Amino acid sequence: MRTRNHLIRVRLSDAEHAKFLKAVEKAGLTQQSFIRLLISGYTPREKPPPDYYAMMEELRGVGNSLYQIAHAIHRTGAIDLIEYDENIALYRETLRKITRAVVGPERM
Repeated sequence: MRTRNHLIRVRLSDAEHAKFLKAVEKAGLTQQSFIRLLISGYTPREKPPPDYYAMMEELRGVGNSLYQIAHAIHRTGAIDLIEYDENIALYRETLRKITRAVVGPERM
């Protein structure tokens, strides 16, 4: 069953429509998603550059390597685990911040 049952029609001038379509394209969203973000009090951001995803994938690979190293170290006990765990937490928080900064919508 459809949960969004209300259709809203809006009339725009040619200039307004062109501006709207350009903003939607820059954000990489559908028109409906773009408007829903605005209604929810968020300003959609432009979609990130293509190399952002490659950088994030590389960062995830580094994190995976760190995890594997940590797993081996936990078995042998040959490292300061508290310090290592703090660094892993910092890595994860940094990854979240990068994602929010580049991809997440901004609060109006």
